[in-house]
Amino acid sequence: MTTDVASNTKKQSLLKSPLKSLLKYSLSFFKYLAIFAVIYLAVNWWRQPIMPATPQLQLTDYQGQTIDLAQMSQNRPTMVYFWGTWCGVCSVSSPKINTLAEQGYSVASIAVKSGDNTEIKQYMNEHGYHFTVVNDSDGEIFNNWQGQVTPSYVILNEGKMTQGLTGIQPLWSLKLRLWLSEVL
Repeated sequence: MTTDVASNTKKQSLLKSPLKSLLKYSLSFFKYLAIFAVIYLAVNWWRQPIMPATPQLQLTDYQGQTIDLAQMSQNRPTMVYFWGTWCGVCSVSSPKINTLAEQGYSVASIAVKSGDNTEIKQYMNEHGYHFTVVNDSDGEIFNNWQGQVTPSYVILNEGKMTQGLTGIQPLWSLKLRLWLSEVL
């Protein structure tokens, strides 16, 4: 009888031990996840472009068409995507921007220091991209927005910046941010 009690007590302590370990590791995981999220958000906030006091929102795309970012953002939020043909991370982000454009979202992009209009056209054709591109061959537009890294994204709503972010973004995140800019 005492052997049964001792055996049951030992079994219970063995069951509690893995449960305690799992709880301990889970708490540790979530602590590090929270620290990562805070650092990621702080760095993203620090690196985001900043809308100039008097921004130039009427631009000409690489095909010679005038685009008006303020007008584009009057009826719904517009994603402005700063990128470069030379940017490795942009090769991951650009297909997502193209998907947004193909799905009817309002998208305009600024190709930073990516060559002349012919080179931009060739790049767009090679990759099958169909979003609007303004050629910022000397980087002046990007500098005016105090851009620090590519890719960078700005969401305009009614001609005003509502959000800014940088780095690789999943498609769902970009859609969510456009939706939030529309409803808030």
